[in-house]
Parts: sequence; structure tokens; C-alpha cells
Amino acid sequence: MRPPLNDSKEQSLPHPAAQAASLLFSTATMSVTDSSTLLAPAESAFRYANEAIIITDADNLVVDANPAFCELTGLSLSEVRGRSPEAFSILPFDDSRTTRLMREELQLRDRSKSQISYRSHDGQFYPGMMSINRVRDEQGRIDHHVIVLADLSAIPSHARHLNREVYFDALTGLPNLQLLTQLIQESIQHAESRQLPLAICSLDIDHFHAINARLGPQVGDALLSAFAQRISHLLFGDDVLARIGGDEFVLLLHHGVEDSFFEKLLASIRQPLIVEGQAIYLTASLGVTSYPSDHAQGDVLLRHANQAMYRAKQRGRDTYHLFDPTHDLLLQVRHEQRQRFMDALKHGELRLFYQPQVDMRSGQVVGVEALIRWQHPERGLLSPGQFLSTIDATPLEVDLGEWVLEHALQQLTQWQNDGIEMPINVNISPTHLLVSNFSQRLAELLARYPTVSPSLLKLEVLESAAMHDVKAALKNMASCQALGVSFAIDDFGTGFSSLTHLRQLPVSLIKIDQSFVRDMLSDQDDMAIVESVIYMANRFKRPMLAEGVETLEHAKALMALGCELAQGYGIARPMPPEAVSEWLTHWTQRHEWRALATL
Repeated sequence: MRPPLNDSKEQSLPHPAAQAASLLFSTATMSVTDSSTLLAPAESAFRYANEAIIITDADNLVVDANPAFCELTGLSLSEVRGRSPEAFSILPFDDSRTTRLMREELQLRDRSKSQISYRSHDGQFYPGMMSINRVRDEQGRIDHHVIVLADLSAIPSHARHLNREVYFDALTGLPNLQLLTQLIQESIQHAESRQLPLAICSLDIDHFHAINARLGPQVGDALLSAFAQRISHLLFGDDVLARIGGDEFVLLLHHGVEDSFFEKLLASIRQPLIVEGQAIYLTASLGVTSYPSDHAQGDVLLRHANQAMYRAKQRGRDTYHLFDPTHDLLLQVRHEQRQRFMDALKHGELRLFYQPQVDMRSGQVVGVEALIRWQHPERGLLSPGQFLSTIDATPLEVDLGEWVLEHALQQLTQWQNDGIEMPINVNISPTHLLVSNFSQRLAELLARYPTVSPSLLKLEVLESAAMHDVKAALKNMASCQALGVSFAIDDFGTGFSSLTHLRQLPVSLIKIDQSFVRDMLSDQDDMAIVESVIYMANRFKRPMLAEGVETLEHAKALMALGCELAQGYGIARPMPPEAVSEWLTHWTQRHEWRALATL
């Protein structure tokens, strides 16, 4: 479990990959370590660790050093025992600014972070991360120090000879994206082998571009450096802070995470930064993913953390959001489903079926409704309920709508050639209807089929479509009416403003939703709704058509209430276009339905 932020008793040895990475970007880490925790249970880790570790007493004189330290520096334990680390000359303590900052931070927090270089056994200086942990006894007196200096065993051996800019950010001295990507993968392997938690946090400063424009790039750069230093001081010895571009940072956390950690991190970020004499207030948005619950590779984990960060911004900024692998899997599945539907649209897997609409009084067929089907190569014929929700409120709805309009006009042309002339009703989604150039695109489609009268094309819109944008809906509908195309309200009675829509929308037909019609004979509430819709339609002098008519009893009840147009399984199921001609012939022979004319 991760210790509380700014806890004075950090109790873990630094993580190898994180420390080795720090050698490349020259960041030093200092934190307090409980001596009993280090010297008893962690004795084997002290002796066999890849990191160089020395322990000094309260006067900062060496008590012990591990083999890795001796190998790295070329110094034996007898050479360093009883001496101050400053006497080893492995650190460039002539850098007064670095020394001052290290000592000030150590006095203030019992730990610090600064940029250092160490001298290896070959006499050359290399960038390195040094962690100094000041340990106090139960009375609060300094007992000893633990100093950790990592070698380069966790990174490629040729890294020493590469230019600094290959692996770290020039402005802040933090690791860049290239190094961070390697570090994440190494940390995953470490977490797996030791069954430890790992968290990746994507951090983005809110409104930084506006701040940078207001204060100027020079102050902006100084602000980024100060911000990076503040966050670095909040982390623990084996954690990594990277800058991957602009005002985007990433935290690699090896102790697991709790909500309280990020609350305190955000609170610290809100504290003013003093840059060039002025106090600047910042907030940040954090996105977090945790391994192994998010069991992905390094680049994917980083992408997931970034997605969560943008979700935090959508929630209002100055907050954090935890990535949910289950939700992400659902989004991925939805994306794949949409991609598959797009392929079906391109490759001719969609079909239009047609369900007849009749006048129960005269027996005349007044039209058909075009209904989409998907002839899936593996799953067979799919109904709309099995795939339309996948593309709901997406541009694919518009693509599908135009496909349906085009194929309906093609079918009208074919039926005309066969001597059949009857209207086709096409469902138009709210997303499609509210497209600004809807009427223009419809005019272009009609122009491609000059032999088809626009009056044979009827558009069915959901009652809820107008609720999205009444003004835009009315404008597009009026333009379509000017082309000779009429409208029907589909699923009437399911919305919230039926009377308003009935008065405002230029519709020539009202369709009573099948959910009310189907059970009207057994459900008094459904019967009351059907009666009310029919009454309103008659009062507004609009013809109506009942969906879901499954039996003659339905038909008789509807006719008694004043509704004479119907469609439903009792009349005909949706059928492919080649079956319509045969059905028309058989319909004239269904005498039980023809007898309704005498009622």
C-alpha cells in the first residue's frame, strides 16, 4: 500500500527500473526509511540489490555499504567505513547550488530531490539518481541515513554514451516519452515477478496554453520547471515523473494508489507557485490506470491513462478519473461493431424488407414501410434491434439513412417497371433529419430518379426528433415538403410533448405505436392511450395508422374507435421486395379481412 503523501516514514527500497531510468535523466531522490524495516527484513535485498546502498550514522559517517556500491565506485567497504560520503569524491559537491538545495530539502522534509552526477570506478562522471533517507528514532532524533545510488543495469549498456536529449526533457530534466515507454515495460515485468501493484497517472495542467499566452513563453517555461520540481518532491524514492510534451506529465507509481493520494496531490498542485516574483495558481487533470487490473502492455497502459485524463477534463478539470478496463472493453467492442457495420454498408450486406400498410375499410393497400435487415455472412438475417443501437447518434446513422433512401427510390423505379405503384415509407433518424443539408441531399437523390414521383416517398420521423432541435426540424421538413415529399410521425404517444408536436410539425399521417396497439384488447391503460391518440388525431384532422395489428379483433376494435389504416403481423410480416407482388395477389383473396368493409 502506498504511504500517505509527505509521510515521514517511507518504508520501501527503490525500484530498480525506476532508479536506473533516473540515471539517464539526472534526478536525485531522497526519502526517510525506517531502520528496522531496512536492516532486518530487507537485509538480503541490501546485500544483493543492483543499486549501490550505503548506510551512515547520525553524523553521516559510513556504517555499511553493499557489494553493488563497491562494484560501482571501485571502493571497498574498509575504504569508506567511518568516513563521510563527501570524502569519497563520488559526488561533485563543489556545485554549491545543488548542495544547498539538497541540504535545505533534507532539513525540511528529511528527504529531497535534486540533479546529481556520480563518479564511477572508471573515473568518469555519469548522470545518476541518489536517494538519501534520514531515519529518526522514537524520540525524533536522527538515527541514521540510507543512501541509494542506482547503476545502469536496468537499461541498455550503450545508454551511457547516448546524448541526454535521447532520453530526457531538456527543460525539466525529467524522462521523455521514449524512456518512459521503456520504463513502463520494465516496471510491468517487475510488478509481475513480485506481484506488486503499479499505477500510471497522466497529468495535464489545466488551461496552460492560456496561461502561457498571458505570461509569455519565458515565464511559461519557468513555471513548467517549478511545477515539475514540486511534483518530484511529492513522489517517493522509486516513483518516476516524466514530461512527454508541453504541459503533459506522466507519473509511474510503484506502490499502488488510493484515492486519498490523488486528492492530496491535487491539493498540493493548487498551492501557488512563485515564479519570477509572482504567485501563479494552477490546477491539473489526472487520469489513472492500475496494473494488473488493467492487464495491458506499456503503450496501451499509457493510452488508457491518457483517456482517463481527458475524461477528468470533461468532468470539469481539477479532478482525477480512474480508468475502468471493463468500460473500455465495452467501448472497444462498440467501436469494432461500428467498424463491422460500416463494412456491411460498403460490401452490400444490407437489405430492405417491406411491410404492407392497408386501409381496413376498403381493403386497399396504401403503401409499404421499408425496414432494414442485415444479411450477416456468419449470423444470418439480423433484425434492426440486433444492430441499430450500435450506430445510434453517430454519423453512420446518416450514411445508413442515405443508403435506405437511395434503395427505396431504386425499388420504386423497379416496381413502376413491373406495373406496381404504391408509396414507400422510410424511417429517418433524428440525427439524419437534423443534418443541415438534409433537404439538399434528398433533392439530389430525387433528381437521380426522375420517373419516381416525390409523392411516392414518405418519411417517417420519431416524435422525439423535434425535441432535439424544433427549429432545425421544422426548417428541413418544410424544405422537403416543397419537394413533394410528405411526413408521418412514427411511434406517436411515446414522447413527452405529443400535443405540441401534433400542432407544430407538418405531418400528413400519425402512426400509433405498436406497444399500445398490441395489448389494447387486454390492457385498459393501453386502450385508453389508443383512444386518446385517435381522438387527438381526429380533432387535428390528421389521418392515423395503427402499428402492431396482429388479429382481426385488433382491426375491429380500431375501426370502432375511428382508425382505419393499419399494419402488423396479422396483415403481413416484413418481406423481401421480390415477395411483394405475390403477396398483393394473395391479399385480395383474404376474405376475412375484406369483410371488415361491412362493419
